[in-house]
Order: sequence, then structure tokens, then C-alpha cells
Amino acid sequence: MTRALVILAHPDMSRSRISRRWAEAVLDENDITLHDLYARYPDGQIDGEAERQLVSDHDRIVLQFPLTWYSWPPLLSVWQTEIMKRGWAYGPGGRALRLKTLGIAVSTGSNGRDYQPDGRYGRTLDEVTVPFELMAVHTGMHYLPPFTLTGARECDDATLAASALAYLAHIRQAEPRLIASGKDDDRARTVYTEDAGAHR
Repeated sequence: MTRALVILAHPDMSRSRISRRWAEAVLDENDITLHDLYARYPDGQIDGEAERQLVSDHDRIVLQFPLTWYSWPPLLSVWQTEIMKRGWAYGPGGRALRLKTLGIAVSTGSNGRDYQPDGRYGRTLDEVTVPFELMAVHTGMHYLPPFTLTGARECDDATLAASALAYLAHIRQAEPRLIASGKDDDRARTVYTEDAGAHR
């Protein structure tokens, strides 16, 4: 059975509609682990070793977050930095994530019409979230199509309930839109010195 992990990163769940409803749907499912970063790390200090072990124990990882200034919440960025270590996630010996599956679940306050080529922002959500696809490529993971719900202020209860059911199905059954080969990419030839700070 596929073991799914939802990494939830919402700075204020008490004020959330979409993320809270999605989390409630996931919470009681035996085949899905819900991991709330802001609840687990109120001081913002990520335990990288513990997080790497948690990720290692699962096959499918979904990062759930509200779009925050066209990016992701700060703690999710810290989480990424702390666990995506050279020699573990990528680079020589970095095979821990190979052929796992990565996905994102993103909510927005703005209406979905804003995220169209001719919309308010002139960019699609696929374009805005491309760094996650590149993270999957760099670490040898399959990548799911993003799961999204826009217009948080406009969603009624029926829309939220339908979205929550669709989210569960997506976590379990969505097919990757990008399939990793599992092979090393010989185009990545960056050589780092022994000085850990030299390449920053």
C-alpha cells in the first residue's frame, strides 16, 4: 500500500477555510499521515533529521499550503532548506528521494481567473509553482499535477466539501504528470569544494 504524507504549512489554521477543511478530511485516514509544520515547530526551528526520517518512511509526499505573496509560507521554505541536503536528497550519495512522488496542494484567496495568461497576474498557477516541479526533477521524484482551489472567500460549504473529497482521491490516485527515470543526470557536473560555505 502506498504511504502518503501530507506536509501542512499554514501560518494560521484558525483563520483558514480551505486548508482546514482539507486537513480535516485527511486527519482520520489510516493510509495518510498529516504533519502540521506550524503546530510541530511553533518556534520555527525545524528538526531536519526527524523530518528526513518522516519523508523516508513515505512514498508519496504532498505539500499543502496557501499561496503567500505568490510563493509559499516561510516555514515551508525553512523545511525545504533543512531536509533537502546534498548527499541525502541530491548530489553524490543523494538517493533518498529517488522515485518517490511529490505533489502540492495549493489554495489561494484570489479567484482562479486571476491566474490565467490574460488574467490579473498574467501567470498560471502552474507557472507560479514551477519551483516545486524543479525540486522533483532535481531530486529524482515523480511529480503530480498540482491540486488547487482558488477564491477562498467565494467558496461555499458545498464547494469545500466536494474539494475535500477530491483531495483525498488526488492524494491516493492522481497519476504523475512527470515521471522520473531514476537515473543520474550526467549534465549536473557542479563540483563543490570541501568548504561548505564556498558555494553559497
